[in-house]
Amino acid sequence: MFSLETLSMLLAISEEQLIEDLILALTASPQLVLFFEKFPHLKQALLREVPRWKAEIGERFKATPVPEALAQEFQLFQRYQMLSDDAFSDQLNQLLSALTALNSPFVGQAQTLFSHRDAAQFSRAQHTLFLQRWRLSLTLQTLTLNQQLLDQEKEKLLAELQQRMALSGQLASILADEDEAAAGRLWDMSAAPLQRGDYQLIVQYGDFLAQQPELMKLASLLGRSRAAKSVPAQDAPPEPFSQSVREPDSVPEQISGLHQSDDILRLLPPELATLGLSELELEFYRRLVEKRLLTYRLQGDAWREKVSLRPASHQQQENQPRGPFIVCVDTSGSMGGFNERCAKAFCLALLKVALAEQRRCYVMLFAHDVIGYELTSEDGINQAIRFLSQRFRGGTDLAACLQAVLQRMQGNVWQEADAVIISDFIAQRLPDTLIAAVKLQQTQQQQRFHAVAMSAYGKPGILRIFDHIWRFDTGLKSRLLRRWKR
Repeated sequence: MFSLETLSMLLAISEEQLIEDLILALTASPQLVLFFEKFPHLKQALLREVPRWKAEIGERFKATPVPEALAQEFQLFQRYQMLSDDAFSDQLNQLLSALTALNSPFVGQAQTLFSHRDAAQFSRAQHTLFLQRWRLSLTLQTLTLNQQLLDQEKEKLLAELQQRMALSGQLASILADEDEAAAGRLWDMSAAPLQRGDYQLIVQYGDFLAQQPELMKLASLLGRSRAAKSVPAQDAPPEPFSQSVREPDSVPEQISGLHQSDDILRLLPPELATLGLSELELEFYRRLVEKRLLTYRLQGDAWREKVSLRPASHQQQENQPRGPFIVCVDTSGSMGGFNERCAKAFCLALLKVALAEQRRCYVMLFAHDVIGYELTSEDGINQAIRFLSQRFRGGTDLAACLQAVLQRMQGNVWQEADAVIISDFIAQRLPDTLIAAVKLQQTQQQQRFHAVAMSAYGKPGILRIFDHIWRFDTGLKSRLLRRWKR
C-alpha cells in the first residue's frame, strides 16, 4: 500500500502546483477580499500562515492511502507496460478480466480498443495507444482523489479562517487599534478554536474599558515609564570641535604703561635728550640695538575671534529595556464588583500595550492560591477568556503573590520584567524578609515594582516598597468626579 503522494509522483502529477492553486483560490475568495478591505492591517498576518498551510496539506497527501482497487490497477499497469508487443497481446484477455474485476473506469475504453484491433495481434502503434489511454485513465483517477482531498482541506481552512476573521475583526478595535504589529500578534493568538460566546466576554470588558479612558491612559503611562538615560559612548574616538574665544588685539589705541623696546616713535623725552648730547649718543644707539629704550606701551580694546580645537566627549541616549509585564490581581472579596471590572479592564489595557510593544503579559491571580495566565501566548485569547471568567472571592495574600513574582523574575526571560500589583492594598503587613528580597531585586537587578491602588485606604506601609504608585480610586466620589470631568 502506498500513499497518494507516491502515486502522484509516479504519474508525474505536480502536487505542489495543485496546492498553489488551492491557496490562490482561497486567498482570492470573496470572504477574504472583503475582510482585507475592512481590516487591511491583518493581511500580512494572514499571509504568514501560507507556508504552514502548504506543509499541512503536503503531510495530508503523505498520510492519505490510495484505494486498494486503484493501487492494484496501477500495479497491473506497471507490469503490463514492461511486456513486449506479442506478450501483451497474448495476455490481453486476462487484463480485461482483471480490469473488470477491479471495476476500473478504463475497462470500457480497453474493450473498445480490443475490438478495433487490426489483426489477432496488437501492432506496436496499438500497443502504445492502449498504454497511453490507460495511463491517462489512471492520471484522471489520481487527480480526482487529489481534488477531493484538496476540497476537504479548503473547507477546513475556510472554516478556520472564518472563525479567526470573526474573532480578530471583533477584537482588533479593542486590542490592536490599527497597529499592524499588534494585529499580527492578535491573529497568531486566535488560532485556538473558540465559540462566538467565548470571546464576547473580551468584547464586553473592551466596551467597559472604553467607558473608563483613565484606565487606558494609566496603562499607557505605566508602559512608557522607563525613560531613556544618557550614558557615555564606549570606545568612541574623540572628535575635535570648534570653540570661539577672544584674545586682545595689537591695534594701538591708548597708553597702558611703559616698557623697553626699539620703537623710535614712542620714545620718552629723557631718551630723546640723551640723543642730543654727544657724550651719550653712542649709549643711545647701543640701547636702541638692544631694544632697551624706554617707550610708551600702547594697546587697544578691540577683540577678535580665535578658533581653537579640543577633543569632545560623547554622550548617547540609551533606551531602558521594556520587558514583559507580570500583573498580579488581588481577587479578595473587597475587590469584587466595580473593582473587579476595573482590574480586569486594566489587564486588557496592559495586554493592548504589550501587543503594540512586542512584550509579554503574564497575569497572576492571588487570594489563597496563585493562578497564572499568559495572555500573549499562542492560545492567549483562550487564556484571557479564562482569566476574565474568574470571580473575585476570598482573602488577600499579598505576601504569597510577591513571593511568586520574585520566583518568576529569576528566569532569564523575565529579567527585565515590570511587576504590576493591582489591589486595594487593605492587607496584613508584609514580612521583613520579603521586603528585603523586593529591595534586593530593585537595587541589584534594576527590576521595578508598580502598585495600582484602587482604594484611598491602602496601607502606606505596604505601598512604601513600590517604585511607582498609580492611583485609581474606585470610590463613589472619585467615580462621580471622573464622570463629571469627562
